[in-house]
Amino acid sequence: MTRKELIEQIYKKQSFLCVGLDPVMEKIPSHLMTFEDPIFEFNKRIIDATAEYAVAFKPNTAFYEAQGVKGWATLEKTINYIPKDCFVIADAKRGDIGNTSTAYAKTFFETLPCDAVTVAPYMGKDSVQPFLQFEGKWAIVLGLTSNEGASDFQYHTNLEDEPLFAKVIETVKSWGTTENLMFVVGATRAEQLAQIRKIVPHHFLLVPGVGAQGGSLEEVFNAGATKECGLLVNASRAIIYAGTGNEFEISAKKEALNIQSEMALYLQRLMR
Repeated sequence: MTRKELIEQIYKKQSFLCVGLDPVMEKIPSHLMTFEDPIFEFNKRIIDATAEYAVAFKPNTAFYEAQGVKGWATLEKTINYIPKDCFVIADAKRGDIGNTSTAYAKTFFETLPCDAVTVAPYMGKDSVQPFLQFEGKWAIVLGLTSNEGASDFQYHTNLEDEPLFAKVIETVKSWGTTENLMFVVGATRAEQLAQIRKIVPHHFLLVPGVGAQGGSLEEVFNAGATKECGLLVNASRAIIYAGTGNEFEISAKKEALNIQSEMALYLQRLMR
């Protein structure tokens, strides 16, 4: 999906919601266990319930890899089931060099029809560049994360008092363009969004951490939105586990609608 197509979907749906598909077998409603592939059935129902409110879906590959070969089959079925008008992100956080990185890129862009894959930039340019060689595909590079351990490295400063996360984003932005490169910025670090926007004023940002992790959607929008929106805000647990009973998908639909409705109000500001 191109940047233009993504922006069109954002304004068509009045949403910049990304739904994270991070299923844990122990949390799957018990009545789905009679299906041959309970996780796929769970994902199908979540996708059906939320697709009209979401512009993107983000399966975290770890939850599928943990199931072995069957899990990879579930991942492939899930990705193929996602509507074509939705942006598909493989949250794989790959980061290697040379032929290995190229093989990872082919996995998610050729073998699986994903639009984007999350990438760790620690090994430098040659670990990210292979993901930027596919037309209409995106690398989403870890910029600033919201986990507790982020302070171990990401906030360390150099002699110019520049934090490492800012140095990473400043360096990586020259490796691609606004048409094939995004950055992950955690919602619980919304106070740094304004600083990051000065470094990458036009790139899309994938923002996890809204909902169950406590990030504020309004704060994220105020600090990070561009004239074209420029945001994909991810919610996983808050949506997919909004309900646990036989009608769990209805609860997921309501939660997605609540988030989308708030997003629509913010997007109206950009249209004035």
